[in-house]
Amino acid sequence: MDIITILKTFGYAGVWTALFVEGAFIFGIFLPGDTLLFPIGILAGQDVFNLWIMLPGCFISAFLGNLAGYEIGKRWGPKLMEKYKGRFIKESHLTMCNEFFAKYGAFTVVICRFIHFARTLVPFMAGMTGMPYKPFVIYSAIGALLWATGVPLLGYFVGSLIPAGTSIDHYILPAIAAVIILVAIKPLYKKFIAKRIAPSSKNLPPV
Repeated sequence: MDIITILKTFGYAGVWTALFVEGAFIFGIFLPGDTLLFPIGILAGQDVFNLWIMLPGCFISAFLGNLAGYEIGKRWGPKLMEKYKGRFIKESHLTMCNEFFAKYGAFTVVICRFIHFARTLVPFMAGMTGMPYKPFVIYSAIGALLWATGVPLLGYFVGSLIPAGTSIDHYILPAIAAVIILVAIKPLYKKFIAKRIAPSSKNLPPV
């Protein structure tokens, strides 16, 4: 079953549920939020969905998912971390999230919205480590607004350019692939390229 059929079958409620689960629960790390939001916008541009109904629901679902993830991390974080670390939670993902927190502080909650695994882990880690609730709520709202409305709006713009009556199947897969590549660039750079540059740079003579 392709992504278009899935979205048409499960509709508004299915999309909103997926966005909530992705932010709320550890196993939500397997849900592809980005690859749902962009096609949603394209379909809205083709009048399959009402954009002005879909967008508020996406924002609310993403925002509430963050709040639920925070509460779960706060209440059961250490137990869940011990149980799922190495299974659902990769050490490299935890390290990267910790690096974001160290570098960007509370603003990490906004940044994480645009990084697949971090959307799930950062709210959980924020609750587990005792991040103050008020800043978390504020930055969660900002991140959810930018991500859950911005990505569909981009898709809507693309969808509005497709001539009426034209099959969008030929457009949707390249569009999803482009989103995945853009999201993956920074983690791949940190994992494969930055590590190779750092050791070699140590051997350079001082300027």
